[in-house]
Amino acid sequence: MNNETKTVVVGTLGAGYAARLHGNGYKKVSGVRVRLKTICDLNTDLARQVQEEFGYEQITADFQEMLADPEIDVIDIVTPPFVHIPMAIQAMRAGKHVICEKPLTGYFGKKGEENVGKTTPKAFMYQEVLRSMDELKAVVEETGKKFMYAENFVYATPIQRSAQLVRAKKSKILFLQGFVGLKGSSSPVAGLWNKTGGGQLVRNGTHPLSGMLWLKQQEAQARGETITVKSVSADVGTTTACLTEHEHRHISARPQDVEDYAAVTVTFSDGTKCLTIASDTVLGGTQNTVDVFCNDSALRCQITPPDLLNTYFLDEDGLEDVVLGEMLPSKLGWNGAFVSDEVIRGYMGELQDFMEAVAYDREPASGFDLAYETAKIMYAAYQSAEEGRRIDF
Repeated sequence: MNNETKTVVVGTLGAGYAARLHGNGYKKVSGVRVRLKTICDLNTDLARQVQEEFGYEQITADFQEMLADPEIDVIDIVTPPFVHIPMAIQAMRAGKHVICEKPLTGYFGKKGEENVGKTTPKAFMYQEVLRSMDELKAVVEETGKKFMYAENFVYATPIQRSAQLVRAKKSKILFLQGFVGLKGSSSPVAGLWNKTGGGQLVRNGTHPLSGMLWLKQQEAQARGETITVKSVSADVGTTTACLTEHEHRHISARPQDVEDYAAVTVTFSDGTKCLTIASDTVLGGTQNTVDVFCNDSALRCQITPPDLLNTYFLDEDGLEDVVLGEMLPSKLGWNGAFVSDEVIRGYMGELQDFMEAVAYDREPASGFDLAYETAKIMYAAYQSAEEGRRIDF
């Protein structure tokens, strides 16, 4: 690697929650100079807040203006997923590299269409998702620009360490199991398919699924094998429908035409398996785990809640502005507190990798192929669950 310090100029599209996650990641990048030039959002008040917090040089509400800036190397897309693909296509055709938040895309229905998840056949959704991703794939290949998929689970420290061990031993991964659980989303539109492109599987199950797909590819590369996805089978449902309003009071999940539970089994071409379980009905804070069972080892990745610091409080005096973890209703009693969360959950690692990929012209660990495969599997899973059959590729 060239020892000369390179500078990468970033323009960020979207000033919501993910912009702050990325902003914190950019602050910790080392070895590459990151210049945060423009933050773009239709809500200029929100953009100004992000500018002040992370030091962007300017704000704009005009995406085309940002694309026309010859200094900007990378467009960081942290918008809602329904505009990911069209924005990425525009950015790459404008000569920019792209960072794109998860999920890559989804099916969101036609304009004004409601109850998408209950009325539109999942087989149609699957084909539409493939069509839009193939359009982007052609642009990625045509422009030669880097597409960097911001899937933080790939960079979560337990996943990265597991990959290192699998590569060192050239282990054969026989079974992977990923679990994500929380009490539901704080977003008021999380229960609507036309806003989110699906339910808990798309919102959160995408994380362990991508992480496990990436681990399986690390195994394949270490062993000199080619391993592909052979089939998908799934079950999804709305488990909270049976609750009375009083019984529902601790759970935030309010699905209207999406699922609050999903179990997806992927079968690989070597006959091994990967199981993703995602639930919106888990109390006690967010839970994110990945288990890796090999022919010669077992690896358990405890991403959240971490076990580095456990806290016990009898009151919350002085803790009003202190974040202990995600989805905790209170700080009282025992809790597993986040410690270096931006590192352990991979936010720092992904931005470090992306900035180095641009500065030194190499491929990122998490790229277009992983983004494509994850979305393809999730929508095949929806079709499988609706039709009650395995989907073969």
